[in-house]
Amino acid sequence: MENKDVEKIKEEINKVVVGKDDVIEKVLAAIFAGGHILLEDVPGVGKTTLAVAFSRSLNLDYRRIQFTPDVLPSDVVGFSMFNRKTNEFEFREGAAMCNILLADEINRTSPKTQAALLEVMEEKKVTVDGETHFLPDPFIVIATQNPVGYVGTQKLPESQLDRFMIKLSMGYPDIKSEFDIYRGHSYEALESVEKVLSLEDVLTIREKVEKVHVEDNIISYIVNVVRASREHKYVSMGISPRGGIALLKMSKSLAFMHDRDYVVPEDVLDSMDEAVTHRILLNSKAKANDYSAEDLIKELKESIDIP
Repeated sequence: MENKDVEKIKEEINKVVVGKDDVIEKVLAAIFAGGHILLEDVPGVGKTTLAVAFSRSLNLDYRRIQFTPDVLPSDVVGFSMFNRKTNEFEFREGAAMCNILLADEINRTSPKTQAALLEVMEEKKVTVDGETHFLPDPFIVIATQNPVGYVGTQKLPESQLDRFMIKLSMGYPDIKSEFDIYRGHSYEALESVEKVLSLEDVLTIREKVEKVHVEDNIISYIVNVVRASREHKYVSMGISPRGGIALLKMSKSLAFMHDRDYVVPEDVLDSMDEAVTHRILLNSKAKANDYSAEDLIKELKESIDIP
């Protein structure tokens, strides 16, 4: 894959998601790195449209599940049903049997169903009645959630947040982009999104991203950032080792997308907000001083020597 393919994918997504180039790049980088994506935003800003557009341009099998309080774990992982004709139990697939699963409004469902999704995200397989069924490769979850405080929402547990490689927000469009949306530039154009890559291309890219070279001083910088987050006076739980790995993988993916086979410090800095902010749990002192996770990331960027 060449840089022109990355640009072509962005062009296709831009047919339906207007004015969100940075979001598109980060989501694409996470997909190439094999990670899951969490989009937190108010309703109606195009989260679902973004996921569908990616599935079309990458030619990946896509399913959507709308989470509500009555959605069951079996809706996600599948279930066994007795077939009277064969006198045998048959496995019926759940929503997770696909390449891209859009888990819509994940923080509206029960903890039991959230736990089922968490297991699928981690294990890349489902077990029903003692039988294991492996998910297609690649398997990427693009989950959306409304900000905590909206009616019917509940906060995701830290263990589940940690499974997402990145968390980002699309935000409202700027004036020009919103004008284009109202003119019909966006929502009517999903059918026009063209295939750019094949499933095999995506798997090949993931292998190439894994092989992107990272110097030891870059790894040391990531280690210093991660450890400093755990020792900060306003933090009760800092960045986990999984978070450090996510930051490393996102940095390698961005390097690949920029036509390099090696990581530079800018790749790490560019990935940091989305890869680690959601993994930080602040203490009561931080809340009293109106100190946010974003403030912490900014402080770490400024205080730790960049290679």
